[in-house]
Amino acid sequence: MKSLLRDLQALEVMIDEGMIEADIQRIGAEQELCFIDKHWCPAPVVTKVLKEANDSRFTYEHARFNAEINVDPLLFEGKALSRLEDHLMHLLAKLEKAAATANARIILTGILPTIKKSDLHISNLTPQPRYHALSAIMNERRGRPYEFRIEGTDLLTTKHDSTMMEGCNTSFQIHLQVSSQDFGKLYNWAQLISGPVLASATNSPILLGKRLWRETRIALFQQSLDTRRLSHLVTEKMPRVWFGNDWVQDSVLELFHEDVVRYPVLLHAEGQEDAFEKLASGQVPTLRAFQVHNGTNYRWNRACYGITNGIPHLRIENRYLPSGPTVKDEVANAAFWLGLMKGIPDDYPSVPILPFHQVKNNFIKAARMGLGAQFSWINKKRVTAKVLILDELLPMAKVGLIKAGVDLAEADEYLNIIKERVETEQTGSQWTLDSFNTLKTKGTNYEALVDTTSAIVDNQKQNIPVHKWKSAKLHAAGGWKSRFKKVNQLMSRDLFTVKEDDILDLATRVMDWQHIRHVPVENKKGEFTGLITSRTILQTFGLGVTSQPKVIKDVMIKHPATVEANATTEKALTMMIEKKVSCLPVLDKGILVGIITESDFMKMLDRIIKEPHE
Repeated sequence: MKSLLRDLQALEVMIDEGMIEADIQRIGAEQELCFIDKHWCPAPVVTKVLKEANDSRFTYEHARFNAEINVDPLLFEGKALSRLEDHLMHLLAKLEKAAATANARIILTGILPTIKKSDLHISNLTPQPRYHALSAIMNERRGRPYEFRIEGTDLLTTKHDSTMMEGCNTSFQIHLQVSSQDFGKLYNWAQLISGPVLASATNSPILLGKRLWRETRIALFQQSLDTRRLSHLVTEKMPRVWFGNDWVQDSVLELFHEDVVRYPVLLHAEGQEDAFEKLASGQVPTLRAFQVHNGTNYRWNRACYGITNGIPHLRIENRYLPSGPTVKDEVANAAFWLGLMKGIPDDYPSVPILPFHQVKNNFIKAARMGLGAQFSWINKKRVTAKVLILDELLPMAKVGLIKAGVDLAEADEYLNIIKERVETEQTGSQWTLDSFNTLKTKGTNYEALVDTTSAIVDNQKQNIPVHKWKSAKLHAAGGWKSRFKKVNQLMSRDLFTVKEDDILDLATRVMDWQHIRHVPVENKKGEFTGLITSRTILQTFGLGVTSQPKVIKDVMIKHPATVEANATTEKALTMMIEKKVSCLPVLDKGILVGIITESDFMKMLDRIIKEPHE
């Protein structure tokens, strides 16, 4: 803490003495991605891939199936946008080649549709001491499991014992270097435009098979790193992932000071230096203690300090844009945001008159509804995302790109991608949902997830903007092993259960009304304790019915055969044949998560037979 406070004092001196670079403007980017295996599922191969690639621009991210590419800074002028696209494509091709040696491939998507809760075990935390230390400290500070509740078309409610849910998220982060004098005004402007920029770029609509927000990353990131204890929620302490609480009145230091006041230091910065000794010797301090602390506070628009060519600078880091759908889409998103940052009206006030809570609400609306959002905007008007982007913001972004000296043809090319995407309303999230919903009517839930993922990868290879993509097709992912290899890919998750003390009549009604032959039984605590089947009921009534209603626990199968969710379908089928049973309740660490039946295998066989064969 002492080093952190001293770093901030030194930064204040550098700002006051005009040491922060102001006569040049650069852009940069960080590309997060996911590795997948031949079955389109997460592949925890990052260590092998990074060793094979042997490039300092490639680095670890939260999970073993994630990685990050740090793009070299570019001068923001001329053909900067196409250079950014070419650079990304080159680095991705190099990393893809390295991934192939581990039998993996790369996908760019905000949240991988095929990711399962079993992929989020702590063993898949990236093998870097920093991540393990950070996870352990956050777990200790929270003091209880992480709880997730996100509601969209479906509802996700679950718990997790570590920060691994964050491993679901991948983003495309864009940086803009700004002067210390202009920082406050530009940062406030960046906050104001966050809602509409995000609405045009959503690409994370599905998590653990549930259709949630158009940009589910926003809710997931906050909940997966929320270290507040219950007492903190009462006192309104802020989560470490947040949009902010007010406008910047003057200086970037306001943000840095607030982060020190609100958030305790989590990690020790190794190799610390005395910032004032560095300044006294004519050198530029790295402000290592500050950098480490700033890296554990996750504002969606983050203020950053850095050094390029021996000169210190400040930049605004846009952290809310998702990875994908293609590199071309990502660069178009960057062009839109950068153009708006440069296109800020000259007469726009340093502190907007729009109430901050409305801007924050705009951001959440964009994450929830994408282009379906309606925003509170300047001059107290309410406007839809689509109208605001097409009529006001895109023309402003073009002016900004021209003002920055960006090639006019490039400005038109990338901004037209945003224009056509918004006009057709086919963002990455909309395409994913449309494809998933269509495929879901033709096959299982997991088949729809796998085939949607397969189509994403195929389209990314062509680098065609998402608004031109055709809907995913069934069986696009290939053979049955990609869709039915594991029990959790085939099992039924929509369970109808009864309680031990319910009357038998209830079980018969459940079976009749829902057209099923197997009903799991739970106790008062919701724990799985048995199974009742149509055969059980027939045998019971075959012995004669008494006048007293029978209780389910008296006739249920108390120790039925079960199978683990991660077991192979081959194992489940063999168990059913050997034990002569028609179903298996599916467990995950002792908790009932589904059921697999003869009917599920018949449906699988039907789809395999009908698959196109060469």
